[in-house]
Amino acid sequence: MDDPRNRQYTNGEITVFWTPSECIHATTCFRELIEVFNPSRRPWVNMNGASTEKIIEVVNKCPTRALEWKFNRDLTETERNRFGQDRNSEVTPETLSGNERETRPVEVRVMKNGPLVVQGSFKIIGPGGNELQSMMMTSFCRCGHSGIMPFCDGTHRKIGFKD
Repeated sequence: MDDPRNRQYTNGEITVFWTPSECIHATTCFRELIEVFNPSRRPWVNMNGASTEKIIEVVNKCPTRALEWKFNRDLTETERNRFGQDRNSEVTPETLSGNERETRPVEVRVMKNGPLVVQGSFKIIGPGGNELQSMMMTSFCRCGHSGIMPFCDGTHRKIGFKD
């Protein structure tokens, strides 16, 4: 279901989608590109603050995919008006199409005072060797208090977790 808090911003070339319910406030966006992502401004996203290439680069670093982008020429009619019905579907290697399906190297980043972010082509193997998910990106809890272990749910901010 479409959440009325979701937002989209465009510079005419790309549209950036923001899904607040997925945001863990890792601060990557505004630490890397305050000219575009400034939480003290309203609206907090200024799509004219940097080049399209730089915006794409920073949005791709979002650890939870709360920020995503798409070229305007590729938007569906539903996306032009708001978010599509399958907006919250999980992105896995199996759901990607064309050249997106290629194997991507795994990158692991430790977010300061936050989760462990894993990005690339990988599988999560659970107890007994069962595959839980094939994913492109996820955040793993480091504070030990997430309600959706082993994944991060943002609780580290509420409890004041520090490195």
